[in-house]
Amino acid sequence: MFLFCDIDGVIIPFPAADGTIPATHHRDHVVPAGQDQPVPIWLNPAHGPLLAELAAATGLEPVWCTSWRSDASRLIGGRIGLPPWPHVNLPHLPLTHSHPDGYLWKRDHVATHAKGAPLAWIDDDFAPADHHWASARTAAGRPTLLIQPNPHTGIQPEHTEAIRRWALALELPRSA
Repeated sequence: MFLFCDIDGVIIPFPAADGTIPATHHRDHVVPAGQDQPVPIWLNPAHGPLLAELAAATGLEPVWCTSWRSDASRLIGGRIGLPPWPHVNLPHLPLTHSHPDGYLWKRDHVATHAKGAPLAWIDDDFAPADHHWASARTAAGRPTLLIQPNPHTGIQPEHTEAIRRWALALELPRSA
C-alpha cells in the first residue's frame, strides 16, 4: 500500500492573492538541483510528524510524487522532520498545463509505481478524469483514494484522518 504525496499546493501551499502564507508556515529558501539561485518556500513543521504518524499507523509506504523529484527529501522532507522517502521518477516534460490529456500528468507514473497495489494520493491538482480513474481502479479491486487539499492551505489533519480511516478499513496486511 502506498501513500503518494505532492509538495506544491500540499506541503508548500500557494500564497493568497495578497502574497500572504498561512500563519502556521515559516519561510525558508532552498536551492533545487540544477539551479543556482535560492527559491523561497514555506513549511509547517507539524506536517512531518503528521505524515510520519500516518505512515506508522497505517503501514502505507510513503512516496513523494512531485516535480521536486529527488529534491523532495533533500530540501523539503528533512526540513519538516521526515526521513528520506523514495520518489516517483517523473520525467521532465515541456508541459504548459498539468492536464495535457485531460488528467493529471503524474497519474500514469503513479499507476506504474504502484503496480496494482492500493494507494492513497494527496495532490491539489486532480481533474474529474482522475477521480473517475480512482473509482474504476477501486471497482477493479485496487483500492484508490484521492485527497485534494485546497492549494492555499495545503494538507490538514482532516486529510490524514481520512486516509487513516480508509487504510485501516482495508484490513490488508501491513509490513513491519
